[in-house]
Amino acid sequence: MNTETKWESFVRKVVPYVPGEQPKEKDIIKLNTNENPYPPSPRVKAVIDSFDCGRMRLYPDPDASVLVDALAENYGVKPSQVFVGVGSDDVIAMAFMTFFGSDKPILFPNVTYSFYDVWAEVYRIPYKTVPLREDFTINPDDYKTENGGIIFPNPNAPTGVLESVAMIEEIVRANPDSVVMIDEAYIDFGGESCLPLVEKYDNLLVIQTFSKSRSMAGMRIGFAIGNERLIRYMNDVKFSVNSYTMNTVTQLCGAEAVRDKDYFSETVSKIIATRERSKKRLAELGFTFTDSKSNFIFASHKTKSAAEIFNELKKRKIFVRYWNKPIIENYLRITVGTDGEMDALFGALEEIVNE
Repeated sequence: MNTETKWESFVRKVVPYVPGEQPKEKDIIKLNTNENPYPPSPRVKAVIDSFDCGRMRLYPDPDASVLVDALAENYGVKPSQVFVGVGSDDVIAMAFMTFFGSDKPILFPNVTYSFYDVWAEVYRIPYKTVPLREDFTINPDDYKTENGGIIFPNPNAPTGVLESVAMIEEIVRANPDSVVMIDEAYIDFGGESCLPLVEKYDNLLVIQTFSKSRSMAGMRIGFAIGNERLIRYMNDVKFSVNSYTMNTVTQLCGAEAVRDKDYFSETVSKIIATRERSKKRLAELGFTFTDSKSNFIFASHKTKSAAEIFNELKKRKIFVRYWNKPIIENYLRITVGTDGEMDALFGALEEIVNE
């Protein structure tokens, strides 16, 4: 019989975030973690090929200046308005620690990125989930109440629903005493960023990532842009935890990926085209879905359960994402892969839904 020891009574116990499955076998079609199906910019490979490994004996630049400067130039802001971290998860976690210190609950949707409540639990931040409308959109009036902060993705995950910049501004304007974070992990796939609003509102923090549109999930690069004071406060917390969070190679590769605008536009355009074609094919197969503006489609079938389709696809070595959770238990999140990968998926789905 297991009994809790004295030291275990002081452990900070949480239910951890469960990432998408990372299968080890070969010859699979992996459409479950919203990775980009195309390689990073050729400039990234050029950095790796030419890198002097002798530099690895030295600590990296704690300010990640080469990457920060490239991002600032690309987005038309000052370097002092840019914060970088090891993936947007690291950036958001740092922002939670920095800004969500009130005894009032932070607010985020009840169907959204499932890391938000985990961070709140880890950092002992009170929180309240706000129901989405039936069509999975946000009602801005629900966020015009006393709170300790607000966060939500745009487009939302896992729904793919895009909210307007006007709606986001309405929420930011209504909450001058709280920091509002907009997680734009998927904004490059057809959405309008709310980044211009950071010049107008000192309480807005916009977070993006290199994991999706820049094909660099394996390098872990995320960044935030906001008012200079917000960024200074985040850096104060970061340097109080770990000054050297991003290695030298990653900083250099990230900067080159940002500078290669043509390649970025090309790969994003291919994914958008495949996504729109995929919507038509899924509709023909009896699926309904939101009008996704991300690199995935959130779909439900009219007769076959999501759980059954998920398991049948897995038998065929095709991986998609499924959550056995209220409200979304009959939906699958399908990452947009290459045209060839999506055609293989459609072939498998045709077999499954017609059985």
